[in-house]
Amino acid sequence: MTQHRTPRLLGTLLLVAAAGFSLAGAEASAADRTATPLGRVVPAPASVDAGGSPYRITDATRIRVDDSPETRRVGAYLAGILRPSTGFSLPVTSQGTGGIRLRLGAGSGAGSLGAEGYRLDSGRDGVTITAGKAAGLFHGVQTLRQLLPAAVERNSVQPGPWLVAGGTIKDTPRYGYRGAMLDVSRHFFTVAQVKRYIDELALYKVNKLHLHLGDDQGWRIAIDSWPRLATYGGSTQVGGGAGGFYTKADYREIVRYAASRYLEVVPEIDMPGHTNAALASYAKLNCDGTAPPLYTGTDVGFSSLCVAKPVTYDFVDDVVRELAALTPGKYLHIGGDEAHSTSHADYVTFMDKVQPVVAKYGKTVIGWHQLTGATPAKGALAQYWGLDDTSAAEKAQVVKAAQSGTGLVLSPADRVYLDMKYTADTPLGQDWAGLVEVKRAYDWDPGTYLPGAPGSAIRGVEAPLWTETVVTGADIDYMAFPRLPGAAELGWSPASTHDWDTYKVRLAAQGPRWEALGIGYYRSPQVPWPSA
Repeated sequence: MTQHRTPRLLGTLLLVAAAGFSLAGAEASAADRTATPLGRVVPAPASVDAGGSPYRITDATRIRVDDSPETRRVGAYLAGILRPSTGFSLPVTSQGTGGIRLRLGAGSGAGSLGAEGYRLDSGRDGVTITAGKAAGLFHGVQTLRQLLPAAVERNSVQPGPWLVAGGTIKDTPRYGYRGAMLDVSRHFFTVAQVKRYIDELALYKVNKLHLHLGDDQGWRIAIDSWPRLATYGGSTQVGGGAGGFYTKADYREIVRYAASRYLEVVPEIDMPGHTNAALASYAKLNCDGTAPPLYTGTDVGFSSLCVAKPVTYDFVDDVVRELAALTPGKYLHIGGDEAHSTSHADYVTFMDKVQPVVAKYGKTVIGWHQLTGATPAKGALAQYWGLDDTSAAEKAQVVKAAQSGTGLVLSPADRVYLDMKYTADTPLGQDWAGLVEVKRAYDWDPGTYLPGAPGSAIRGVEAPLWTETVVTGADIDYMAFPRLPGAAELGWSPASTHDWDTYKVRLAAQGPRWEALGIGYYRSPQVPWPSA
């Protein structure tokens, strides 16, 4: 009988693997030793039973699927990844035996895997991925990718061999909310650039894409009832570039593509502050009836919607209605941070009026943690972006809201803000929250980060990428990698697997994969990257 290896023992196994030994032991064959150990993936699996013969993908391999649209779609996705590098035809079929089998809602223990969990069984005769839901099947495919050599990610035929180590992985996420935010307001990013980021997020089982669509420097989504928001408010960006915006068709395509990778889009319109692009577009939204000029700087806290004017709530209603109609996901983010030009009384009034509008159009409110200074709506989530040394009073306010039922998404700025510099010499990024090297980004526990907050209140982790200094897709890659996978692991993996010394070994093994994918990353000296 194969010995079950607990998550804590997994750390020891990873260190052994890093030293060049096979997880299957001294009697492993040469073929075994060339297979990636089952546990050397990111995020760390919940449990690993390693052992037995590996499976070799050959020109005779088929991808066998259940006769369901969901399974066929995941099978076609997997084939699209494997065919260019292996050179094999890998037909997707419901016939035959062996090969790579994708099973949905069937088999031993599928019911216990939840909406996103999966089981991967590998042996001489084939690989089987079993899941209760399609999202779990897709996540299992991401694990399978990482068990294959990094060259599998290339778009030209590679020599192989294509071995999958023998054994079993059973894996379910720690948290249901595992997000990444992309700020498209400070600098605009095209649909193609957003899709590329979605693919990078999917590899690490991230399931939420938070799009920051409105800020002082640019409004990025077309709103039919207020057309100048996009055409004028979206016409610039930080530094004065041309800006841009998403048509409704563009936004639908982003939503569709994200859904094909099992990510839910969470749109954000930040208010009542961070609204200069809107205020510049429509004079009537200003208390004095005068539109300010467009803004291309990086200061914060100077803008505010006019809380006393009825037209403000007509504006909010229209924007929320149109955005909610475009967004099939559960959440709509209303911002609420750095409203320094709004009095506390006006802020509370504003949130009391706006949160019911979100509910009216069938969405659940998310706001930055300043929302807890008002009265969060029932079911709302507060996104915490404070620092380790944020004042005790501010933390207590957030904890009190959590104790009263408000869910928390954790995005501590000095841990997982991907726009922070790695070191003082990093060419991109900011340092107002401190310098955030790879170890610091990983070495914290969401479950205990805010003492006093009930464990049940922690809904997950999100890694935001603000773009004051981020201009190109290459900039996104450099700031996100290698920190993003750590945030993804904090959201997915059991707390018992969180150990920097074993994580950095698994992270280092991702470097060649990023190179194969064309991801230019920061080669942190804290990580033992493979030599070139």
